[in-house]
Amino acid sequence: MPTRRSLGLAALLLAPLVQGCTEETVNPVPVPDERLEELGRCRDFNPNRSAYFGDLHVHTALSLDANLQGNRLTPADAYRFARGEEVGVQPYDASGQPMRKLRLSRPLDFVAVTDHAEFLGVVHGCTTPGAAEYDSPACVTYREQPDSSFFGFNIRTTFEQGSATNLSPCMEEEGGCAESALAAWREVQDSAEAAYDRTDSCTFTSFVAYEWSGAPASFNLHRNVIFRNHDVPEHPIGYFDQGREEGLWGRLRADCLDDDGACDVLTIPHNSNLSSGLMFEPVDSDGQPFDAEYARTRAELEPLVEIFQHKGASECLPGSTASDELCDFESMPYASLASANLGGDPDTLVESDFVRHALGKGLELLATLGENPFAYGIIASTDTHLGTPGAVEEDRFLGHGGAGLTVRDSLPAGLPDRPWFNPGGLAVLWAEENSREALFSAMRRREAYGTTGPRITLRFFGGFDYDDALCDSSALAEEGYRLGVPMGGVLPEGAGAAPKFAIAALRDAGAEDAPGTQLERVQIIKGYLDGGQARFAVYDVAGGPTGAAVDPATCEQSGPGADALCGVWTDPDFDPEAPAFYYARVLENPSCRWQAYHCNAAGVDCAVPQTITEGFEGCCDHPLVQQERAWSSPIWYVPGQP
Repeated sequence: MPTRRSLGLAALLLAPLVQGCTEETVNPVPVPDERLEELGRCRDFNPNRSAYFGDLHVHTALSLDANLQGNRLTPADAYRFARGEEVGVQPYDASGQPMRKLRLSRPLDFVAVTDHAEFLGVVHGCTTPGAAEYDSPACVTYREQPDSSFFGFNIRTTFEQGSATNLSPCMEEEGGCAESALAAWREVQDSAEAAYDRTDSCTFTSFVAYEWSGAPASFNLHRNVIFRNHDVPEHPIGYFDQGREEGLWGRLRADCLDDDGACDVLTIPHNSNLSSGLMFEPVDSDGQPFDAEYARTRAELEPLVEIFQHKGASECLPGSTASDELCDFESMPYASLASANLGGDPDTLVESDFVRHALGKGLELLATLGENPFAYGIIASTDTHLGTPGAVEEDRFLGHGGAGLTVRDSLPAGLPDRPWFNPGGLAVLWAEENSREALFSAMRRREAYGTTGPRITLRFFGGFDYDDALCDSSALAEEGYRLGVPMGGVLPEGAGAAPKFAIAALRDAGAEDAPGTQLERVQIIKGYLDGGQARFAVYDVAGGPTGAAVDPATCEQSGPGADALCGVWTDPDFDPEAPAFYYARVLENPSCRWQAYHCNAAGVDCAVPQTITEGFEGCCDHPLVQQERAWSSPIWYVPGQP
């Protein structure tokens, strides 16, 4: 390993919140004085915020890996899909018609298309007749030998930080495919602008975005770069431009935050479970321990982290010091991008790759540096490489490409993806309206949460003066804001009193032909300092194990569950001198995992070997049952916080 570094509660959940909510942050980034749009343009503007569901991690045919796997969907197509239109996906038949089609059961509210900054010029130049690079030998190979090109190009992103460069035909000395790269970046911007609903209906929001794809030795350090509006830099900064995350942040500050105008930006590290200890390693890219300036910069530029996506869950490592019995959920058996893609024997997983551990390490660094570099809010997304944002429904899953199964030339013989992958999740933002300005502000202040796909509605507040009967009040949300802070916020010091937390969760109502699953329980996960070391505890707040079950052979569910759960919980072990964080976890009753639907349709019976035909081995060596869930952003307690 490298050494560098009851539906009746709906009224409570959705009730108007008190006006004038504060935007709490640990380390606020200076926001440009000028805004390109003002809040209040939307017909359903709610100064007290509503929940919006979306996907902040999406790849289209502009991403080299997706393109070479047969994806023909453009950013415009991805936005059409997100808004509820049907699209065709690879493979394509001899006449160019897609052999599979997909449509969301419910549209999304927002999407960021995050195509890889690296190789934007390659993809455009090698696939656009008339481009300067189109007839180059490298582009001929790109089109005629896609597998060779896939590995030949992508391996460049695994080079050591600071030494990674592009490959011909886009090497800097060959001109860098400058016009093609600019044309692709313009397409990203134009597609986002065309998809953005600027009317007062505010049905859909798109963000200009991309992915910085550093992966030294194939250990994931990727970041999604999300811009607040359409004032963006001339070029996306990729791994070949800045091979270290500090360099990326420096360029974003120079080219955006400190530039004259209204440009604003943040970055989101994703699926840290495949970083083999690098993503949250407490040293900088020169191997030096964090100092206060580094910690402050990281917290400013990275307010969120992706806890779940197609490549697995990054909450907590089963069996580790930070784990609990529910950590064994969508646990990827691999610790790098390469091994996840190739399969084979499982890797040795690294505890420090997981978000709960990082949140604890952040408390330790706060105690020594006075700054917390890992003060992360939480989201989830898909990382789809099919151009299908929000395609998270288990019974419709076709795979997501990228590190998953390649389906470029023909339909798969069995399952549509390798069984250790999953459909991914959704990001949820509490905002005044469905607009770029409002949603980006929600990201910045970390009033966000992630789900594994279901559209669970989750409120989480912390304070010192909540009534224990708050769940019986129609003013739960209003009182939550008035007397405390929402998810993502920082509690003020409470004169030694133990904080109280109000949590309310509403199950996903589902689509007309597919009702959502009932809830099992709501928990709080606490991290705190004890003798300078991070410790962890898990508390049940509402609901609990019910004995509910699902029959994997039919996917029929049975047993009791809740339409809504709510609780007001006081920390029984509170130490007013110890920094702490608290986040909520909501669990559904058990349900079928995606491959169960394919296995049942194919007539697979694991007790009858002859029914396990080629490609269906995953029906019998991977779990067919799961518990979908949601995670809130934490609320922090910091002694001395005014």
